[in-house]
Amino acid sequence: MSQHFDIVVIGAGIAGASIAAELAPSASVLVAEGEKFPGYHSTGRSAAFWAECYGGPGIAPLNLASGTWLRDNGFLRQRGALHLAREEDAAQVQAFEDEFAGTGVTIERLGRDDIERLVPGIRPEWTHAISEPLCADIDVGGLHQHYLATARQGGAQLRTNCRLTAARREGAGWVLGFSDGSQCKAGVLVNAAGAWADQVAGIAGTKPLGITPYRRTVVQLRVDPPSDPDLPLVLDIGANFYFKPESGRLWLSPHDETPCEPCDAAPEELDVAIAIDRLEKVVDWKIEALERKWAGLRSFAPDRLPVYGFDPLCDGFFWFAGQGGFGIQTAPAAARLAGQIILRQQRDAMTQGIDVSVYSPARFG
Repeated sequence: MSQHFDIVVIGAGIAGASIAAELAPSASVLVAEGEKFPGYHSTGRSAAFWAECYGGPGIAPLNLASGTWLRDNGFLRQRGALHLAREEDAAQVQAFEDEFAGTGVTIERLGRDDIERLVPGIRPEWTHAISEPLCADIDVGGLHQHYLATARQGGAQLRTNCRLTAARREGAGWVLGFSDGSQCKAGVLVNAAGAWADQVAGIAGTKPLGITPYRRTVVQLRVDPPSDPDLPLVLDIGANFYFKPESGRLWLSPHDETPCEPCDAAPEELDVAIAIDRLEKVVDWKIEALERKWAGLRSFAPDRLPVYGFDPLCDGFFWFAGQGGFGIQTAPAAARLAGQIILRQQRDAMTQGIDVSVYSPARFG
């Protein structure tokens, strides 16, 4: 006989783990993960930082609400961020300030002297910057394990190597089939499948929303002088690179976003070469070795905002997807908000200022 759960969550990355943790104390929950280990794809390959401006002004409310919780619970370590610009990019600096005016983020404009102090070896053409002093490193592994443990403590079950293969409506709920041959029934199906979110929608018989996976490349370098552990996260105002210190090495990305099919993403040699070339145009450090390279997937809806809410065309199907590269840093507020919607709970101090209609799947018509 099939088991029955109030809620089945598809995916055990940061999205699935966090929403399961919010739901488990109030409902019977199964988390079904297609891979052998939770967080194998995007969550396990994150560059691991929290920044108020990351994702744009539409994400700022989630960033700000989550930041307080992450800091209070010990998952952040202060880093600071610097958005660099050259003289020809000065208009972008002003546009950046204008874009985030009134959002509540903390930013300030810096000049050349401050840039040289914060990034020794910076090349002379980088003359403008915007600082995000509250930017911090995230303990991604610790946060993910916290949510998995909290979900288990609440009574949630986790099954790995358990990919959704079939879903049909029966009465007021779902009958679900999985790749391990198991079946179960559920009242609500939560789509937290990341890059596979549209595929899950198709299996469930509802309309995909156009959530597209994009490949992002990161490399680990040994540089001379050695990477300063107090270096801020350094980004280009035009989104062409970012780098940060990590365990005595430098993590560098060309800020690439290459559309691809859901997959076990791997770095392309061209993207690695582009990343190194861009770094050499920013600082005069010597690159001594390329030690590691990897790629992850970040998935966006067409308007690049996340999708949280019940599908308007398919009863009992809840979207928790399209969280781009900001899914980890927004996890506390996003999961709390989604859990309150599913369980029909009132908002609390974390979520009361967030306009959920902005993220509803109904916006796609």
